[in-house]
Amino acid sequence: MANPFEVNRRQVAALVPASALAIPDGHHALTALFPVLSARLDRLSQRNAGSLTQYAGEERQWLADARLFCGYHRFLPELDRSIERELAQPRQSVPIPCADKALALLREQGFGQTEAVRYFGLFYQLRRAYTFIDSALIGSSPCMHQLRRALWNNVFGRDMRVYERFLWNRMEDFSTLLLGETGSGKGSAAAAIGRSVFIPFDPISNRFQHGVTDTFIAVNLAEFPESLIESELFGHRKGAFTGAVDDHQGVFARCSLYGSLLLDEIGDASLSVQIKLLRVLQERSFTPVGSHKPQRFSGRVIAATHQSLAELRQQGKFRQDFFYRLCSDAITVPPLRQRLAEMPAELDLLAQALVTRLLGSSSSEAVDLVLTALRRDLPAEYAWPGNVRELEQAIRRILLTGRYSEERATAPSGHDLWRQLQAGALDARGLLASYCALLYQRCGNYEEVARRTGLDRRTVRKHLYGSKKLSNEMTFTT
Repeated sequence: MANPFEVNRRQVAALVPASALAIPDGHHALTALFPVLSARLDRLSQRNAGSLTQYAGEERQWLADARLFCGYHRFLPELDRSIERELAQPRQSVPIPCADKALALLREQGFGQTEAVRYFGLFYQLRRAYTFIDSALIGSSPCMHQLRRALWNNVFGRDMRVYERFLWNRMEDFSTLLLGETGSGKGSAAAAIGRSVFIPFDPISNRFQHGVTDTFIAVNLAEFPESLIESELFGHRKGAFTGAVDDHQGVFARCSLYGSLLLDEIGDASLSVQIKLLRVLQERSFTPVGSHKPQRFSGRVIAATHQSLAELRQQGKFRQDFFYRLCSDAITVPPLRQRLAEMPAELDLLAQALVTRLLGSSSSEAVDLVLTALRRDLPAEYAWPGNVRELEQAIRRILLTGRYSEERATAPSGHDLWRQLQAGALDARGLLASYCALLYQRCGNYEEVARRTGLDRRTVRKHLYGSKKLSNEMTFTT
């Protein structure tokens, strides 16, 4: 199975008649090969020469590839319905009605029972991967096509034969680093990877061993103060520290056996936390706070950041060994301005998708309202500094008010701050928040504010988010 996001219609047209290139929605160009290849395999079977048991070596491999390709495409509608049922019943695996038929067909074609069960699991993984990578990432610009190709290769590698022989049950050893600006969609890309993991099928219960929604969990490291990050990551035992009144499972313990864990804003991790995370990646174990008993971690780690890790490494704030252990693969999620520069019509696609998500149903009238307001209120080359997240907030505002402008709330001027100080109008918290807001307005980034104030970046963010004066700006530009 080739990467479906790399194969184009021209390549397929060289192999099949033009009449076969009518490809339905939700299917890729390779789908057109199915009826042609299936007919040839049927003719082979009619000559009693279609079983894998009749071949060896390379001939057997080619026939097996063809049989698996056709078997996968034969059951696509049933696989799609099973995925829909799983998504409708979170945290559950559901019976797979087509499993018995698919396994019987594979055995009939010469695959052993163990092989057949594994390949059926691969069928389901392939379809989930295509579904989540294609549908979760809206857009048809060249950079979005490249992102989909990269995500597929991250799940299966460049060579499907290598994956199905050696890697299908070893992907937890391959960590991934997602890079990109805040709001560009790194979380969606991570979820697409996490929900595309291989899950073994159990023919006795007629279910997969874990539900699709159980395979992905995310934590944003910037949301927690330094004193609580280790507890959130690794858990803690009752009495481990003041306030630890019960045992607590961290995200590493909650990540399922076949799951993936997103560590968002990995650039905010302190050096001490990086050391502990490095141990998890190297030894596949962690120890809850207040415990001496290591626990096993069997999931896959995905890390994401909008910061330049190269700069953090040069500054000694990000460990070299941790960086290299994280990036078995590094994928860059493109900013919205690049997407729109390559394909302006992508704004229409995103508006349609976001309006449908917000309203619960499609509405051409609401989409027209949104697009009209955006084109009226923003310059043609607007850079969308908050990326897709800003666009979503802009749509919310337009649906409420009919307008959108990039509001930059006014931080206190130096004169205003001095006047408030003379009047004794600020408490210590307000003074620090106002000073951080003033510096942020002048510097434009957290790192410089942190350097000038002597605070860490996380504390700066806390004061800025807590500042009513900057609440609107934070919504759209961070």
